[in-house]
Amino acid sequence: MKKFTFGVPEKLVPSLFCDGFNYVETDTAYPASNFSFKKIASGCVVEFPIEDDCRIFGFGLQLKQFEHRGRKLRLDVNADPISGDGETHAPVPFFVTNKGYGMYFDTARYAEFYCGKQKNSNSGVSRSVGGSAGSESELYAVRQDKDLIMSVRIPAAAGIDVYVIEGGTITEIVSQYNMLSGGGPEVPEWALGLLYRCYYQWDSEKVKAAADYFRSSDIPCDIIGLEPGWHTHAYSCTYKWSDKYPDPDGFISYLKDRGFHINLWEHAFVHPDAEFHDELAPYSGDWLVWGGLVPDFALPEGRKIFADNHRENLVARGIDGFKLDECDSSDFTGGWSFPLSSEFPSGLDGEQYHSLFGTLYAKTIMEALGSHRTLSEVRHMGALAAPYPFVLYSDLYDHRDFIRGTVNSGFSGLLWAPEFRHAETKEDCIRRMQCIVFSCQCLVNAWNYDGIPWVIFDCEEEVRALIKLRYRLIPMLKKAFDTYRSTGKPPIRALVMDFTGDEKTFTVDDEYMFCEDLLVAPITAGSGSERDVYLPRAARWADFFTGEEIQVPESGVVHVKTENIPVYKRLS
Repeated sequence: MKKFTFGVPEKLVPSLFCDGFNYVETDTAYPASNFSFKKIASGCVVEFPIEDDCRIFGFGLQLKQFEHRGRKLRLDVNADPISGDGETHAPVPFFVTNKGYGMYFDTARYAEFYCGKQKNSNSGVSRSVGGSAGSESELYAVRQDKDLIMSVRIPAAAGIDVYVIEGGTITEIVSQYNMLSGGGPEVPEWALGLLYRCYYQWDSEKVKAAADYFRSSDIPCDIIGLEPGWHTHAYSCTYKWSDKYPDPDGFISYLKDRGFHINLWEHAFVHPDAEFHDELAPYSGDWLVWGGLVPDFALPEGRKIFADNHRENLVARGIDGFKLDECDSSDFTGGWSFPLSSEFPSGLDGEQYHSLFGTLYAKTIMEALGSHRTLSEVRHMGALAAPYPFVLYSDLYDHRDFIRGTVNSGFSGLLWAPEFRHAETKEDCIRRMQCIVFSCQCLVNAWNYDGIPWVIFDCEEEVRALIKLRYRLIPMLKKAFDTYRSTGKPPIRALVMDFTGDEKTFTVDDEYMFCEDLLVAPITAGSGSERDVYLPRAARWADFFTGEEIQVPESGVVHVKTENIPVYKRLS
């Protein structure tokens, strides 16, 4: 790994706020002469060539796109990404290639990456494949241009630090990126069990009844989550118990006596009725959201005020998990968040703070939790986020996108939960539950179900079996998280990460490696319970459920028809 410094980088960058940041320079083969740098009116630009057969992955939680060669991505924070142009809950200015290198750009700006364009070198025009008018498909065929340049624009900045990381496989490169931030999080075993988030209108008695349901119905569950209804005021937040929970301590004790941990929904926009509002006001931005303060979590003082209140009023009473909502942006969902022109006492502007908000929010909650371990949820994360035990989620709900998010998250030091939060049919319910069983967090978000979803869809028996399967997988997943912490190797990875030399994996965005050696290929509802599964021929594979070795054809593709979820164990 080697850092290349161009111009005069900004001081307020992700590495400044990363407590475990650990840059150790090593020899690299990547030549410094590849880079060119220039300042422009809108910031600065770094350019470098990419190989003709280069494939590019990463850039954070990309739900709509897998491989990025030839594409333009603008890494802005957005709650509801609708296309594959880079906007996402969790943009990360890090990419990795199949050519033995990846690059991290240490910026909190909305950087723009042109992942391969031809420059005018005054040496003639190169020929491209595609573009003839013989047919519509030929006319609009993707051009396979050569001699491409990658161009990266960092807005407003006069310079940038670029970290080049090399390795034999994408997994090796990504692992080093994760170790740059300090490695993966320490996750307790109980946090890998089922987290069930309750209907937002339930009161304490109905939540207790749901807890009793799990214990009486032989369905394992470790965590009960409460949605916005627990607050006296939710938008913005007071962080006080509403009259739906007249005896919070008794309620907490009831759940804990039955072996449950408790996770509370919240967001960081602080209502005037919050006990610490006035104390926090000097350490907040210059705009309000839903009438609430936007805390400056880049300042130790702001984090301390917020964390102290949570520690004294929630953590000390038995809360050991939080769902940190609304810390992404909202350009296409009503514009409810603070503008990019915002100013914060730390010196950050709104663009930078949007890029850092979720990670700094998680940092604040970790200070509140102290020695208490967790695996919680957050709506936004960014660069160098691997050490935080927070799993991303979304208010979007396309199952295919959720699977792609599971595949993509491992490129960028992120954790992603393809949560259950809605289904149309019994089949849809089961297929989504199958997916969350084989994910880093087993999350059922029933916030909008006045009842237990699988009871409503008449598939309790099937779901009971799936959740029990999840609990059999926990030791394996805990070991994978321990490895993530010590080596940076993500617990869930795209096939191309482990099998970088296999060109057929370059487009596989609906299968992933789970823990060390399981290949998971989810099936979505409405597919006729069948699909093609690609099994890399560099390994031998067996059916996870039967143990029967699979005879993989030369193509590597096996056709599967099953009501179960296709899972295969790597034998060698």
